[in-house]
Amino acid sequence: MIERPRRLRQTPAMRRLVAETRLDPAELILPVFVAEGVTGPRPITSMPGVVQHSLDSLVDVSRRAVAAGVGGVMLFGVPESKDAIGSGACAPDGILNVGLGRVRDAVGDDLLVMADTCLDEFTDHGHCGVLDARGRVDNDATLEIYNEMAVAQARAGAHVVAPSGMMDGQVGAIRSALDAAGLEDTVILAYAAKYASAFYGPFREAVQSSLQGDRRTYQQDPANLLESLREVDLDVAEGADIVMVKPAMSYLDVLAAAAERVTVPVAAYQVSGEYAMIEAAASNGWIDRRAAALESLLSIRRAGARMVLTYYALDAADWLR
Repeated sequence: MIERPRRLRQTPAMRRLVAETRLDPAELILPVFVAEGVTGPRPITSMPGVVQHSLDSLVDVSRRAVAAGVGGVMLFGVPESKDAIGSGACAPDGILNVGLGRVRDAVGDDLLVMADTCLDEFTDHGHCGVLDARGRVDNDATLEIYNEMAVAQARAGAHVVAPSGMMDGQVGAIRSALDAAGLEDTVILAYAAKYASAFYGPFREAVQSSLQGDRRTYQQDPANLLESLREVDLDVAEGADIVMVKPAMSYLDVLAAAAERVTVPVAAYQVSGEYAMIEAAASNGWIDRRAAALESLLSIRRAGARMVLTYYALDAADWLR
């Protein structure tokens, strides 16, 4: 007998019928930046089509996300002033917490409101934690601030807090702090395997990062897989409701291994550099923007991500209709 697998590929209807992986807007999360002191959307030059939002335009894009059926928005704050301990991250009137409140008031429970729980946008040195006397990130002192930050975010309106600093013990510490504050329903999406990647460059512009040095002493080494799986195991044991691999496209093997290993949902973040490469190639006419973006998202889902953070969330939702 001659086997003819091509029978199942001969028409669009047949390919849809037998597709093993599908994309749905409900699986997509839109990262959004809210900047203090701006009166309207401010373009991010290295990320065409992505902006820093004012509070008003933040509400508008969140309502668009609801209408598009997108699963959630992940908010990042861009403050006007920073200090060594990232004070604005915990302040009720800090730009991120104000933005969370505005979005939650606008969308209620129709859209998951998620908060980046990290200090890098708020510190004048740009690191994800506070520094000790020798200029190193102080893990345990940072946890105390993360606890306060997560509670402030949940009280402001976040359904989900997302510790992304890769501090040891961050999930357990935040879970205890949330529970002690009566916020036991707040979900923790843990950046469990976050790599010290070259693909974050455009994001640094987006949040006006003031990073000095690099983050290789606390973010994952791109050479390592088993170490990341250990980090995933630790976060699940500490109470993470969802774990995430970041970046996505260059770490599909890590994503697949994590998805096979745990029973909690696994997310992946298609980061700024991955987005910018597609945009740059498409703008030069080298690739088809829509086809490449959808294929990239499909590959992330196929590798095991139950949900994907992507700057294409609204576009993809429109294309998938």
